[in-house]
Parts: sequence; C-alpha cells; structure tokens
Amino acid sequence: MNAEPQTQLRLLDLAAVDAEMLRLRHRRRTLPEDKELDRLAEELRARKDEAVGKEIRLDDLDRDIKRHEKELAQVRMREEKDTDLQRGGTLPAKQLTELQHELDSLARRKSIIEDETLEVMEQREAAEADLQHAGAQVSHVESQIAEVKRHRDEALADIETAERRCTTDRNAIAGSFPADLLALYDSRVRAGGLGAGVLNGGKCGACRIELDRGELARINAAPAERVLQCPECDAILVRK
Repeated sequence: MNAEPQTQLRLLDLAAVDAEMLRLRHRRRTLPEDKELDRLAEELRARKDEAVGKEIRLDDLDRDIKRHEKELAQVRMREEKDTDLQRGGTLPAKQLTELQHELDSLARRKSIIEDETLEVMEQREAAEADLQHAGAQVSHVESQIAEVKRHRDEALADIETAERRCTTDRNAIAGSFPADLLALYDSRVRAGGLGAGVLNGGKCGACRIELDRGELARINAAPAERVLQCPECDAILVRK
C-alpha cells in the first residue's frame, strides 16, 4: 500500500487522539473514587451490623426492665394484700406470725428487684449511648459515600467531555485519509494497539521496541510513499 508521506505523517495526529482515548478509558476503569467507594461500602456494612447489634442489646435490656417491673408490681400487690390482712386484726397469732415472715420475705425480694432494675436501667442508658454512637458512625460513613460519589460523578463528567471532544477530533481527522489506509490503521486500533507510531532512533513509537539492523535497512530502502508496518506490533511506521 502506498500513501503520500504527508498523509502518513497526519496519522500521528490520529494516533495522538486515539492514545488520549485509551488514557481516558483507562482512567474511567481505574478511578480512585470507585476503589474508595468499595472500601466505604464494606465499612458501611460493618457499621450497620454493629448498630444492629447495639439495637438488639437495647431491646434485650428493655425486655429485662419490663420483666423486672412486672415482677415488682406482683410483689407489691402481694405485699399490700398481706398488709391489709395484718391490719384487719382477725387472724390468729400463728397466722399473723407467718404473715409477718412473708412480708419480710417480700420486702427483701422487692429490694433485690429494685436493685436489679436500677442496674439494668443503668446498662440501658449506656447501651442507648452506644446505639446513638453507632448510628452517628453509620451517618458519617454515608456522608463520606455521598461526598466520594460527588467527586466520582464530577470525574466521570470530565472524562465524558474529553471523550466527546476526542470523538469529534477523530472524526474530523479520519475523514481526510484514503479508505484503505484508514482501514489498515483502524484494524490495529481494534486489535487493542496504537494504529501508528513514528520511527525515531530505530525505535517504533507505538510499541517502544527497538528494531534490529536488518529491519531498519529494509525500512530505509523502501520508497517514502510505501506504507510500512512495525514487525513487532503491526502499527503503521511513520517516517519523518
């Protein structure tokens, strides 16, 4: 295939645009914000699990308090009933003695329940503070996620703007090439490499590999209009 040397030289402009497109695609795939969002998502799951554990602990303590309050109410009702019987003055002495023993026992039991209730209520107060702290941590991570997403979206918007500009530039440049030359160039781009690279100091500008003397001799002997390809990466070699 032949093409005017100036036409081949313009391939470098097209290759520069395609190289920028490759950089933009790489940047899109490797945004640091995406990695940070993955880390924050994992942290958020851990924080939420921790908050759920704190909430379960608080619910358990609430049930304990209700149980103690119910038991305390039952003891007080029995104590009031026994006190009314004692004050009635109609019971025999033996039964009054037994009744007093029961009242003493109820008083001790009531004191124990009240102490236990107070202890559980103190535990509940601490557990509620722990839950509030855990909730604050969840909110903090959620705010971090929102902030990182904002930065990520701004970065993506910048990339999309640059990609549109590159597409416009590429269409404008590509339209000036002969169809067969552009097809050859594009075949290398579709293969995942650069379509063209300048030959500089015996090195291919597309793959950065230095060519051996035999290849360089063949290249130097070829007419200027001959379209040559790198023997290593098949990119079009542009000679200046």
